[in-house]
Amino acid sequence: MRATIILAAAIAFSFSVVAAAASGDHNRYKWKDADGNLHYDDALPPEAVQFGYDVVNQSGMVVKHVDRTKTAEEQKADKEAAAKAAAERRTAEEQAQHDQQILAAYPNEQDLTRNQQGLVDSLDQEMHATQLSLDSQEKSLTDMLGRAADLERSGKPVPLVLQKQIETQRGVVTKQKDYLAGKQKERVETLQRAADELAHYRELRAKAQAKQ
Repeated sequence: MRATIILAAAIAFSFSVVAAAASGDHNRYKWKDADGNLHYDDALPPEAVQFGYDVVNQSGMVVKHVDRTKTAEEQKADKEAAAKAAAERRTAEEQAQHDQQILAAYPNEQDLTRNQQGLVDSLDQEMHATQLSLDSQEKSLTDMLGRAADLERSGKPVPLVLQKQIETQRGVVTKQKDYLAGKQKERVETLQRAADELAHYRELRAKAQAKQ
C-alpha cells in the first residue's frame, strides 16, 4: 500500500515536471538517499518521496521543501503531540480567564481573604453541629449497651429488639464519625487551597500594578 502511494506520487510529480518543462521552468529535485548521498534530477523518483526532497531553481536555490513520508507510528505521535499542545493551550486560556475573574471579583486582598474565611467558618459550623449530634448518638449507644449489660449480668437474655437497636445505633455513630472525618479533611484542603489562591492573587495584583 505504501509503495503504491509513493509510486502514485512520483507519477504525479513526473507529469508536473513535463508541464514545467513545456512552460520553460527548469526547477530540479534534490534529495539524499538512505546512505546520505546527494542526488539531483529533473524527474522525481519514489526514493526522493520516501526520504524527502527539495525543489531547486536554475541557481541551485531551494524554492520548496517536501518532508519525507511519515510512518503510521510517526503520524500517530504527531497527532498525540498536537492533541497535547491543544489541551495545554485550552488550560492556559482557562487559567487566564479564571485569573481575570478573580481580579474582577476581589478588588483587594481583604475581599478575597474575607470570602475564604467565610468558607472555613461555614465548615466549622457544620462540623460543630455534627459533633453535637455525634455526642448525642454516642450517648444513646452507651445507654443501650448499658441496658444490655445489665440484662446479661442478671442472667436474662438481651431482647432481639434491643440487639437490633444497638446494631442500628452503631451504624449511625460510625456514619457520623466518617462524615465528620471527611469534613475535617475538607477543612484542611480548603485552608491549603486558600493559601495557594492568596499567593497566586498577590502575583496577579503585582503584575497588574507593574503594567500600570
